[in-house]
Amino acid sequence: MQGPCVLNTLSEVTATSRHYVDRLFDPDPQKVLQGVIDMKNAVIGNNKQKANLIVLGAVPRLLYLLQQSSSSLELRTECAVVLGSLAMGTENNIKSLVDCHIIPALLQGLLSPDLIFIEACLRCLRTVFISPVTPVQLLYTDPTVIPHLMSLLSNSQRTQEYITQIFSHCCKYLLVFTHTQTHQSLLPPDGSVQPWLFHTLTSVCFPLQVRMQALKCFSVLAYENTQGLHDTVLVDGELDQPVEMQLTAAKCLTYMCRAGAIRTDDSCIVLKTLPCLVRMCSKEHLLEERVEGAETLAYLMEPDVELQRIASTTDHLVAMLADYFKYPSSVSAITDIKRLDHDLKHAHELRQAAFKLYASLGSNDEDIRKKITETENMMDRIVSGLSESSIKVRLAAVRCLHSLSRSVQQLRTSFHDHAVWKPLMKLLQNAPDEVLVMASSTLCNLLLEFSPSKEPILESGVIELLCSLTQSDSSALRVNGIWALMNMAFQADQKVKVEIVRCLGTEQLFRLLSDPDTNVLMKTLGLLRNLLSTRPHIDQIMSSHGKQIMQAVTLILEAEHSIEVKEQTLCILANIADGNTAKELIMTNDDMLQKIKYYMGHSNVKLQLAATFCISNLIWNEEDGSQERQDKLREMGFVDVLHKLTQASDPNLSDRAKTAMQQYLA
Repeated sequence: MQGPCVLNTLSEVTATSRHYVDRLFDPDPQKVLQGVIDMKNAVIGNNKQKANLIVLGAVPRLLYLLQQSSSSLELRTECAVVLGSLAMGTENNIKSLVDCHIIPALLQGLLSPDLIFIEACLRCLRTVFISPVTPVQLLYTDPTVIPHLMSLLSNSQRTQEYITQIFSHCCKYLLVFTHTQTHQSLLPPDGSVQPWLFHTLTSVCFPLQVRMQALKCFSVLAYENTQGLHDTVLVDGELDQPVEMQLTAAKCLTYMCRAGAIRTDDSCIVLKTLPCLVRMCSKEHLLEERVEGAETLAYLMEPDVELQRIASTTDHLVAMLADYFKYPSSVSAITDIKRLDHDLKHAHELRQAAFKLYASLGSNDEDIRKKITETENMMDRIVSGLSESSIKVRLAAVRCLHSLSRSVQQLRTSFHDHAVWKPLMKLLQNAPDEVLVMASSTLCNLLLEFSPSKEPILESGVIELLCSLTQSDSSALRVNGIWALMNMAFQADQKVKVEIVRCLGTEQLFRLLSDPDTNVLMKTLGLLRNLLSTRPHIDQIMSSHGKQIMQAVTLILEAEHSIEVKEQTLCILANIADGNTAKELIMTNDDMLQKIKYYMGHSNVKLQLAATFCISNLIWNEEDGSQERQDKLREMGFVDVLHKLTQASDPNLSDRAKTAMQQYLA
C-alpha cells in the first residue's frame, strides 16, 4: 500500500534544489558559505524555488548555521538574508519558518555586536511579523525583547525603520487578538516606548519612513486609550506631510479625540483633522486612502452633531461621496493595469466606506439626512447595497438606512417611495447577528405609527419573525424584536394585538418579563402597555390572560427594579383599571391594592403619579359599580392618602389627587 503524499511540491523538486541544500552540509566552511550565497541568488523572486527549498529542509539547517558561534559572521549574515528572502514568499512559507522556530533564533541574533548581522536579522523579523499568519505574541513572551529592541533603535536608519515597522504591526495585531489586554501592557513597564515615540515624531533628524512607522505605532496606542498619549503637538504637525503621513496623523488625532484626550471643538480637530480627512475622500487620492479617510472621518464625528454639521458643509462632502459608487468608471484615469485590476477587486470597500460615512453624517441632523437622500440615486444605492455579496457592504448599507430611518420626514417620503422595507425584510431572513441587530433596529423605526411602511410590513407576516428574535441568545436582538412588536401594537387593531399575543405565547411573554436585561424588560412592559389600551382590547386580553399578567405585575412590583421599570408596571395597572371588566382583577386582589397604596406614598413622584392614576381609574364616577369600588377603597384608607397628596409640592401630583378626590365629592 502506497504511503500518503506529504506535499505535492515534492514531485516538483528539482535536482538543482537538492544540490543547494546538500551544499549546506559540506565539511568545508567556504563551500558552505558559497552555497548559501548561490541559494540567495536562486530564490530572489522565485516562489517555486523557495517552496522547494523549504520542503527539502533548508530552513532548519540555515537556522543551525545562523546560531553556531563557530560559523563566520559573513555566513551567519548570509543565512539571515536567505531566511528573509524565503519569508517574502507565500503565507505558507511564513508558517513553515515560524514552525521551525525562526523567531527565537533571530531574536537571539540581535544580541550580536555586529550591526550588519543585526540589520539582516531585523529585516527578516520585520518580514515575518508583518504577515497576518504570524502569532505576534511571540514578540512578547520574553520581557527583555522589547527593551532590547528599544536599545537598538539608535544604531542606524535601517534598525529604526525595521523596529518601528515591527512595533506598529505587532501593536495592531495583538490588540485584535487579545481584547482583554490594555495598550500599555504591550509595552515595557518602564514606559520607554512613549518617550521614543515623542522623540521620533518631533525630531527632523529621523527619516520620513521611520517617522511614518512611529506615527502608525502611535495611532494604534491612541485607539480607545483614555490614559496618556495626550500631546497633540507631536501629531498635528504631521498634517502638512506626504499623504500617508497626513492620514496616519489624522487617525491619531481622531483616536485621541474619541478617547477624550482632545475636545471635539479643539482647533486641531475642527481646522486640521476634519478638513484633512474630508480631502482624503476626493477622487484624486488612491482607493485605499479614500476608504481610510472616509472610515476615520465617520468614526471621528459619530458621537458629535456639531462635527457632523461642519463635515456636511466642507468641500461638498455629501456629493463627493456619490463618486464612491461609480468607481472605477469606464472613463477611469487609471492607466496602470495592475492598479486598475486591484481597484476593481476592492471597489466594494469604497461603497462600504461611503455608507459608513453617510450613516455617521446623518445620525442626528434632519437637514443633513435630507441632503443625503436627495443625492443622486442614493436610496437606490442603499437598496442595492442591502443585497450585495459582501457582508461588510450589507452591514454598512443597513447602518446607513438605520441612520436615515430616524427621520419622520424620510420615513414618510423616501422610504415609502422606494419600498425599502422589502429588501430589509429579505435581509432579516438569513443574516449574521451583527447585520440582524442593525436591520431589526431599522425595522423598529419603520413600524412607528406614522410610517407608511407599517401596513405593508404587517401584511408580509413579520410578527412571526419578530417573535423568533425575542428568543435569541443575543440581548440586542431580543430588545429589537420586542421593541418592534411594541411599536406594532401601538394603536393597533384588535386583530393585530391578538395575533401578537398568539404568536409570542404567554410563556415567552412572561419569560421576557423576567429577562436579566433591563432593556428587554422595559420594552416588554411597553408592549404589554400598548396591548392593554382601549377598553375592549383590555377586557379581551385580561379575560384570557389576566391571571398570568397580574402575577407578573406582582412579581415586578415586589422585586428590586429601577424606578423606570416600576413606573411602567404601575402604568400597566392603570390601563387594566381602565377596563370595564378587567378592573375587577385589581379590586378583588387586596394584596395588589395595598401595593398601589404603598406606591402612592413612595418618595418618588413618578411612582406616586402612576399609582394615583390607577386609583383614579378605579373610582371614576361615570362607570358601573363605581360606588362600591369607592366605598371599598375608602375603607382601606385611600381617601386619607389622596387628601394628603392634594397638598403635594409637585403640581401634577396634587392635580391628579384633586381630580380623584372629586369623584368622591360628586
